[in-house]
Amino acid sequence: METGSSRELARFFCSMIFRKMKITSLCLLNQSLYICLITPENKTILENFVYTLDWVIYVLFTFSVIYLFIFSVASLLRKPQKPSVAKEYRRIAILIAAYREDNVIQDTVKACLAQEYPHEKFDIVVISDHMTAETNQYLSKLPIRFLEVCFENSTKSKSLNIAMSTIGDNYDIAVIIDADNIIPPDYLIDINNQFASPQVEILQTHRIAKNLNNKIALLDAISEEINNSIFRLGHVNLGLSAALIGSGMAFRYNLFRQTMSMVHAVGGFDRELELKLLYDRKFIYYLPHTYIKDEKIQSEVGFSRQRRRWLSAQWHYSIVAAPLIIKAIFAGKWSFVDKYIQQISMPRLLLVGFIFIIAFVLTFINAAISIKWWVLFGTLILALMIAIPRHFYNRHLILALATLPCTFFIMAGNLFKLRHANKKFIHTLHGVDEK
Repeated sequence: METGSSRELARFFCSMIFRKMKITSLCLLNQSLYICLITPENKTILENFVYTLDWVIYVLFTFSVIYLFIFSVASLLRKPQKPSVAKEYRRIAILIAAYREDNVIQDTVKACLAQEYPHEKFDIVVISDHMTAETNQYLSKLPIRFLEVCFENSTKSKSLNIAMSTIGDNYDIAVIIDADNIIPPDYLIDINNQFASPQVEILQTHRIAKNLNNKIALLDAISEEINNSIFRLGHVNLGLSAALIGSGMAFRYNLFRQTMSMVHAVGGFDRELELKLLYDRKFIYYLPHTYIKDEKIQSEVGFSRQRRRWLSAQWHYSIVAAPLIIKAIFAGKWSFVDKYIQQISMPRLLLVGFIFIIAFVLTFINAAISIKWWVLFGTLILALMIAIPRHFYNRHLILALATLPCTFFIMAGNLFKLRHANKKFIHTLHGVDEK
């Protein structure tokens, strides 16, 4: 027994010694590798790589910031004057694609019926897709052109195309509004006046918030107005086309029908439409004094779904339009080139968040390097503040800005959810607060 115990004890001590030697050897090996790799020469190479990478990222971000700053300042220059009164009333088709919009469609149609424009000169065309029987019955009794469709894979482009193939070509102007939009009584009159000018073929009206009932809705409304200042008013003031939004748009009817016949977008149909029009040298005018109310997102769920749809469309059409960009540059199609710059630029919310994070982290690593990032961050904030209308400068603005960190992480998270996002239409629910 004693002999067996002695052998076990010896065996235990031997294993401990070998284990200790093994660990020591590994530590020595790791230390030797570290010493071999982190030589003064290699350390210099690593520092140069990090320094170069910092500048490359900085230059790319700076381009986006300067772009926003220039057009933000340009929005302050002037506003297009209202046109004179037209001598004739053109025939107008108001096209409303309504997918599961039972909660809001009735108010939208009522606003259209209340137009001061001669009623015999315009038709309200509602394309009902997957709405309830009660809603469809109500709409069918109104003095409108009601079309019921039921696509397996619904898209706005499908609804608009089938509507125009049904109602024919007896129209001069096509007005596109969403099922949650509310237009004022003089909306069609303003559009008709603008189309009295022969060179006007496309208009984008001024979309504003219908609701400001919580912080998410307020932030969404402010974001919309920043877009109006930078991508519409600022662009028109510098001689470039305004950006389309997807609703509150008006077109020469034949131009719209012909162009839409080539649009088969799942999400972001307005992006594909706009790229085609700009490549054909069409100019998009902006009416800053003609308003259309649009329901703003009211929840984080709705915000995530909507922004994922936008990000997916932006990424998709950046790839689709890439083969055309060189030809557009040599052909001098500058509005198309400008639109492509917008397509490949980082969304503002991500730009603000990433610049802040980089500046903050670098402050603790190398304060000297972080200075240029803080200057860039300040320039971006200044550009955005210039673009925000003055009536938003109140205590509610502070409450809305407090949601920025949360919405930034929602947007950043959506970057990992874009796969197949453009294969199926992502619907944003209106008229309710999504949970």
